[in-house]
Amino acid sequence: MTDPKIPVTEDELHAYVDNELPAERRGDVEAWLATHPDCAERVRAWREMAEALHARYDHVVDEVVPKRLEIERLVSRPRRWMYGAVAATLAAFICGNGTGWLARTLTATPSAVESLTTDALDAHRLYVVEVRHPVEVPGSERDHLQTWLTKRCGWEVRAPKLDASGLKLVGGRLLPGPAGPASFFMYESASGERYTLYASRSKSGSAQMRYTAAENSGAMYWSENQVSYVLSGPMDKEKLNHVARIVYDQNEKGG
Repeated sequence: MTDPKIPVTEDELHAYVDNELPAERRGDVEAWLATHPDCAERVRAWREMAEALHARYDHVVDEVVPKRLEIERLVSRPRRWMYGAVAATLAAFICGNGTGWLARTLTATPSAVESLTTDALDAHRLYVVEVRHPVEVPGSERDHLQTWLTKRCGWEVRAPKLDASGLKLVGGRLLPGPAGPASFFMYESASGERYTLYASRSKSGSAQMRYTAAENSGAMYWSENQVSYVLSGPMDKEKLNHVARIVYDQNEKGG
């Protein structure tokens, strides 16, 4: 059994648990789980949590909504999604064991996070193929780049030092973000692989780190101190996770 050609996303794993995944995609997800024991363990935990919620609260879900609380827009929506969503959130909290960024409370709305991540991946794919003009300010002017972006973005912008991970700062640029200006840094490995770090203001306080992939690019995204970050690069989840941890730690220590 081999991995599916199209990577499995977090949303698809939730849909699989909730039995809402399209039939044509189910085989791919099961093949992915067979070769990714960490994902399989998460799915198992979510299912157990969902079953526990069903056993505990099914009688409440089936109760008639009191007239004073009946709001047409709410009661007309399916309730089935509630179990998977709550179970996934609880499982993520429990598995975090209260350590570091993994246990941060997820407060960003999915639509805002997804929109920002899409913008970041679009920018990544647009600029990593550029040969002569991948950035506005070269990495050799790191101090100037940080000062300029800090002034324009409105928070202290730092270009993480990733040399220990084999990534050299190519440079950066200013981009539009969902809530104002966004900073954008590009890094390159000795083999020519490029990684980008996109950051923009966020209304959320903090959100745990997650992985997504699309169109041959992968990304780790998270929020901290009302700033959302998206680290994009090749579809190597382990490498992205490693680099993202370094970025997160340097932000925590103030650069």
